[in-house]
Amino acid sequence: MNKAITATALSAVLLAGGASTASALYKDVELSVDGQVQEASGFALTVADVLAARGVTLTPADVVSPALDSAVANGATVTVRYSKQVTLDVDGVPHTFATTAATLSEAIANDALPMQPTQLAATSDDPALDLADARFSTPLATALPRAGLTVQVTTPKQVTLVVGGKKTTLTTTAPTVADLLVDQGLTVSPTDRLAPVGPATISEGETITLDRVVVKTKTRTETVAFGTVKKNNSALWKGESRVLTAGKNGKATRTYAITVVNGKVTKKVMVTEVILTKATDQVLSVGTKTSANGVGLNLARAAMWDRIARCESGGNWHINTGNGYYGGLQFNMAAWNSNGGRDFAARADLASRAEQITVANRYYAKAGTRPWSCA
Repeated sequence: MNKAITATALSAVLLAGGASTASALYKDVELSVDGQVQEASGFALTVADVLAARGVTLTPADVVSPALDSAVANGATVTVRYSKQVTLDVDGVPHTFATTAATLSEAIANDALPMQPTQLAATSDDPALDLADARFSTPLATALPRAGLTVQVTTPKQVTLVVGGKKTTLTTTAPTVADLLVDQGLTVSPTDRLAPVGPATISEGETITLDRVVVKTKTRTETVAFGTVKKNNSALWKGESRVLTAGKNGKATRTYAITVVNGKVTKKVMVTEVILTKATDQVLSVGTKTSANGVGLNLARAAMWDRIARCESGGNWHINTGNGYYGGLQFNMAAWNSNGGRDFAARADLASRAEQITVANRYYAKAGTRPWSCA
């Protein structure tokens, strides 16, 4: 029954019956639309007349009680429930259903479950998803608009939360990492490190890490070590060196940026330096002289050779007693010559300590310390 037919029929009745009929056709009626009650009294023969007078339009899926063609009794209540489309986005998976419920909680209780196997309820062996402990992005008491509603739903998940190096296992319905931190009363400073980042969604079994990071500065006065400048000297054997100018340390005021992660220093960077006393470089004369075969000095095991020399010759590197053994390590001529001693001098006592140690190291490579009884 459409509005035009109803209005025509009502007008005909009024003209035929006069004032008494008009009085009888006036009805005190309440109209409830999705739970919102309004006064809808007026001239009406049917429920359709009441709705037409209030400009209520319907779709085939809407529900009206009593039926549209039902006669309207005085004091009656006409109830209209609009059909709406509700989408529950459960952990990122959308589930859509139609409902004539007035509120979200009513829609979930009456129409959301059970659903199709691909939606919230799976099979008889896999019961419907329990939303009792879930979190909804929209309050359950929210009135459903006729245009429909999409609601984000997050089910409980067990996660591991590591804050400042301390681990906690908990169950949460927070949809994102940021929401979880709010639930736990945690704030993130600009220097803190959060992984995953705040907008990231939370998955079952996930680990969320919040490292507490503090960057502080510290200023101190420190020694500035002197450098070394080397100058080649062909008068010295390769491996020998002499200090020409002694080095001298300086002083500086230095400021460091120190990064502390969960209470432990992980990084230290100098950001400023003010020189108070300039360091003086050490100047070192470095020998370049080599023997005919291109060999320089080898002062390896110098402490050991000094000890053996003290035993063999009293530490006199230029001793010659006339007994056929020479120098601090008491080389005989055969041993001196066979190990390249003549690169430096005719006999061991004529060579320097460094030169004798060099020849001793050559001998050591062949026979170890066996040639020296004092070893």
